[in-house]
Amino acid sequence: MPRFDFDLAELREYRPKTNEPADFDAFWADTLAASRGLAVAPVVTPYESFLTGFDVFDVEFSGFEGQPVKAWLILPVGATGPLPAVIEYNGYGGGRGFPHEHLAWPAAGYAYFFMDTRGQGSVWGSGGDTPDPVGSGPASPGFMTRGIEDPATYYYRRVHTDAVLAVDVMLGLAQVDPDRIAVCGGSQGGGIALAVAGLHPTIVAVMPDVPFLCHFERAVGLTDADPYNEIVRYLSVHRDLVQQTFRTLSYFDGLSFAARASAPAIFSVALLDPITPPSTVFAAHNNYAGDATIEIYEYNEHEGGQGQHWRKQAEWLREKLG
Repeated sequence: MPRFDFDLAELREYRPKTNEPADFDAFWADTLAASRGLAVAPVVTPYESFLTGFDVFDVEFSGFEGQPVKAWLILPVGATGPLPAVIEYNGYGGGRGFPHEHLAWPAAGYAYFFMDTRGQGSVWGSGGDTPDPVGSGPASPGFMTRGIEDPATYYYRRVHTDAVLAVDVMLGLAQVDPDRIAVCGGSQGGGIALAVAGLHPTIVAVMPDVPFLCHFERAVGLTDADPYNEIVRYLSVHRDLVQQTFRTLSYFDGLSFAARASAPAIFSVALLDPITPPSTVFAAHNNYAGDATIEIYEYNEHEGGQGQHWRKQAEWLREKLG
């Protein structure tokens, strides 16, 4: 993949204006308050994972409008806490899979929570377990345009609410130090982590890798890769809904969440990435309100830094959380 975006000097200075709606904060405050009002205690069930070094639990918790969401809770064996914690959100199309696929953070000594993404889990990986019971109007295949006719019905309103309430669950666990909770994720998971960082003030560290769901105005049309191209296909049919579509997306842009986040962050970006173009990642990083650093992988596409980057995250997180 040849370079197709701004050069690195321009990327470092790229700070686009956000098309943020005036009621952005009220929209999210009302959304979260309504779902928190419907939440019930999570069900945490021991799970036979065949792993000798970890205690594994199958978790079902209340997400958007009280709807059940599945997750894995993985602890170092015998941990009584309170431990620093990492909550991870998944990439586009994947599900929570199996516990043995998620061992790096608990092996490093953290209480670890991996959230299933509602409706997803049938594109790659080992499957998901959380349905999305909410329907939508006409949409293109995929998740990007489900309910996009209105912010109240948009798919990511439900996903981001699930993700924020996952933090509430971790705050209530005896094994978790409530003052040392980090969030992370790659691609879609990175965009969700940014949303949580902007919506949940208790987060103390944020690790978005090649984050998706940022700077929609530039991403849509700059790349012909999915998932952003799902929006292009939708608008190529619904030619009269361009303004309405981007109005909905303005409530979910990672740039706006980044501007409200105060926890230290470590981003990653790949300069050959056709899926989350570098300028969209730098736009979120450069708009981030808290202290933020960014690791640059000059010759990588969407895979980014992979294992090498995890080591950088682990070193950074140990410094931040202990």
